[in-house]
Amino acid sequence: MPDFEVDRSVPALLVKVGRYQVHHGGLGAIRTLGRLGVPVYALTERRVIPATRSRYLTGTFDWSTTGHEDPARLAAQLCAIGERIGRPSVAIAGDDEAAVLLAEQAAVLGGHFLLPPVPPHLPRELNSKRGLYGHCVALGIGAPRTRFPGSESELREYARELGYPLIAKNVAAFRKITDPLVPGTVVVRDEADLLHRFRGRDLSGLLLQEYLPHEHAQDWFVHFFAAPDGTCPVNMSARKLRNWPPGTGPTALARAQDNPAVTELAAYLAKSVGYRGIGNLDIRYDQRDGRYKLVDFNPRIGANFRTVESEAGLDTVRALHLSLTGRPVPASPPKTGRWLIVETGDYKARLAYRWRGMSVPLPSRRGQPTVRGWWAPDDPVPYLMMLGFETAGVLHRLGRAVLTRLRMGGRRRRR
Repeated sequence: MPDFEVDRSVPALLVKVGRYQVHHGGLGAIRTLGRLGVPVYALTERRVIPATRSRYLTGTFDWSTTGHEDPARLAAQLCAIGERIGRPSVAIAGDDEAAVLLAEQAAVLGGHFLLPPVPPHLPRELNSKRGLYGHCVALGIGAPRTRFPGSESELREYARELGYPLIAKNVAAFRKITDPLVPGTVVVRDEADLLHRFRGRDLSGLLLQEYLPHEHAQDWFVHFFAAPDGTCPVNMSARKLRNWPPGTGPTALARAQDNPAVTELAAYLAKSVGYRGIGNLDIRYDQRDGRYKLVDFNPRIGANFRTVESEAGLDTVRALHLSLTGRPVPASPPKTGRWLIVETGDYKARLAYRWRGMSVPLPSRRGQPTVRGWWAPDDPVPYLMMLGFETAGVLHRLGRAVLTRLRMGGRRRRR
């Protein structure tokens, strides 16, 4: 049993912007508070998606957004939802855009939602790769070499400076869902690949970053909660051991492991810039120079926040609810050895890693708990729905591939 008591009279609302139907981080937030008896509501663009079938979800509100909407209008819609809930609720940002919206519209939302006292500009600034890199340079925090091209000549120049292969990413929240230059983190192999992707395009939302080779790096992430007084009573780390796609994609397998170097970095950054609330960092240890390098700052719940939990039973979502309802957030050491498996990516990652001859440890069957992104014996329906969504996606892609092949065969016969 957790070593704290939550205020069950204060509900929570999971806020998101954009359209995505399969996301285990939001489901984790629903479960972690719902298991404590806290009423949890969620915004969703469709009623029939996996997370909405969790037994721990109290209710949903229709919320179809694209990221193009006027923030003031979205804030007004949120206030209307707050009125329907009928009492002040803890707002939980499920994605970067929601974190920016909640912070920048806090003055309007404050009558309906409980929000951490973060400076309104800060989530957008830290989520922006340009803003984060500026803070890293100013504070002496290690980071991969990063460049922001504004023209095709700079694109070529910076790419040659960084060397191939290199990483390409979208710079900021909202732009990555409204007008993305790349679908996520992309490895660019050579100049021909670079120009094929970006020649003739508006480069204002693009960054180029040095590639840290998988064979010479370790991937870590930190999930923390920064309290109003600037301390981080919940600040825990884990090592990412496998991801999909390999080397650049989201976590498929991780293990909780206490690493003071990365948790102290998170606390230092949060205190230095005045950040408050939930945050998570992606950090790479570069074995070539022995430095930890900050790759991303996400001012929200991380998809894999349930990997880490304190001995008191706290994760970042529970800590946020305790703090915003005026309850103490007990500081206690993290549980170590806890595994996370994300089923939607792990089976593909396992095959890919084996194909490449890359070996990683597997969760032990004895003594060490394993958390799964989707499966939970006390809440199985979201997992079963996720399987249906994944199967439908695979069949759709196979069908398109077959049709493409048939069309190409027909063209060859006509010639």
